Amino acid sequence: MPKLDIDEGLLRKLAQLLHETGLTEIEYENNGHRIRVSRGGGATMIATAPAAAATSSAGGAAPQPAPTGPPAGAVTSPMVGTVYLAPEPGAEPFVKTGDKVKKGQTLLIIEAMKVMNPIPAPEAGTVEAILINDGQPVEYGEPLLVLR
Repeated sequence: MPKLDIDEGLLRKLAQLLHETGLTEIEYENNGHRIRVSRGGGATMIATAPAAAATSSAGGAAPQPAPTGPPAGAVTSPMVGTVYLAPEPGAEPFVKTGDKVKKGQTLLIIEAMKVMNPIPAPEAGTVEAILINDGQPVEYGEPLLVLR
């Protein structure tokens, strides 16, 4: 792979954007080269390559198991943001493990771009598990809790 010059100014702008928005990862593409900056993982620069080349590079290695989806009954995040389990700091959480909920009842809120978004129960059920912590950043599609 050819050596790429890293634009430090761009890298700093992307890192600042991560900080300002609360995102955990951001990716920028220009002229077939991508820069991905993520919290905790540092910066990764990737040149676009055909998918066939990536899969054939494993050689004789054992195949990796397919990633599993969210658990059955999982309520997943509809957006990227910061999750809050209570309406305000110090208040009782919206729900606890074992609580029975009604369809449409607020389970938690996700703050995205300074907007508090209530996440409703998609159906009636019992909260079997809460998979995230208060104040934790979440990604789109990440399992938040399990309803049965």
